[in-house]
Amino acid sequence: MNRREVIKLGVASVAAGSLGTMGGMPALAQDKLVLKSSDVHPLGYPTVEAVVRMGKKLEAATNGRISVQMFPAMQLGGEKEMIEQAQVGALQMARISVGPVGTIIKDLNVFNMPFVFRSEAHMRKVIDGEIGKEMLEKISANPQTKLIGLCWMDAGSRNVYTKQAVRKPEDLKGIKIRMMGNPLFVDTMNAMGGNGISMGFSELYSAMQTGVVDGAENNPPTYVTHNHHQIAKFFSMTEHLIIPEILVYSRAAWEKLSKEDQSLIKKVAAEAQQEQRKLWDEMVDKSMAKLKESGVTIVTDVDKKAFQAAVKPVYDKYGGDFAELMKRIQAVQ
Repeated sequence: MNRREVIKLGVASVAAGSLGTMGGMPALAQDKLVLKSSDVHPLGYPTVEAVVRMGKKLEAATNGRISVQMFPAMQLGGEKEMIEQAQVGALQMARISVGPVGTIIKDLNVFNMPFVFRSEAHMRKVIDGEIGKEMLEKISANPQTKLIGLCWMDAGSRNVYTKQAVRKPEDLKGIKIRMMGNPLFVDTMNAMGGNGISMGFSELYSAMQTGVVDGAENNPPTYVTHNHHQIAKFFSMTEHLIIPEILVYSRAAWEKLSKEDQSLIKKVAAEAQQEQRKLWDEMVDKSMAKLKESGVTIVTDVDKKAFQAAVKPVYDKYGGDFAELMKRIQAVQ
């Protein structure tokens, strides 16, 4: 059985479980409700663990009536497949990136802008406050998404890693850096001085091995867990992107819930937003310690002002659509 068949089988079984649980009508108080949730990351990863804990809270609060069944490590496909399954109600919950929803709700793309947050602490204050609340409500209110925004999750800061230290834009000249498949991200790396290459994450390790790219950019846990530190031994703390992620719920499944269950799920999701953050910080600390043990050079004396000045063309090209929103973000202290 190939991967596509496995994904199709997973979707079919999840859909059957959804229909069997809810019967196509509002869930009655005594009905058992198994919420299927998916993530691209493995068990133990902060985003996965936060939802697992969320499920335990739901079980405790409902005497076992509501539970969560986790499908980690791309068991039901990547984010594209997860979103599609949630949109039709075959999957109740999914942890996704801002990018896919940003194609529908333009304001969300503000979080993809380079250096829009001064630090990770600043980003957390923004998503914990009115702006974060508004963005989740926009996801839920827009019928095109077919999703309900439950809470934000932390994905840390993205930093450049390659085979040499990067302290200033000139250090990236001629360096091929893999970027996520979004023109904004490629333009960001080009403006920073490098050569941004759009590439799927699954291809990256071999691409670095063979010299198709010279490096990439990501957070410390991803850099470590996917063994990229074995090839690119310099981790430069550029923090050029700090992008939160989203836990969403299927609108089709949400509308079958009682108001009480909706309120309970939103409550534990808000708690999961804070719990995931603690788990994230712990994993970052462990990852950084492992990098030092592995002989990776962590470059901290990065000229961020030079990089911030360098990405002005990105703001000129993309920033006009949400200039006021960026002002509000900058005003958050």
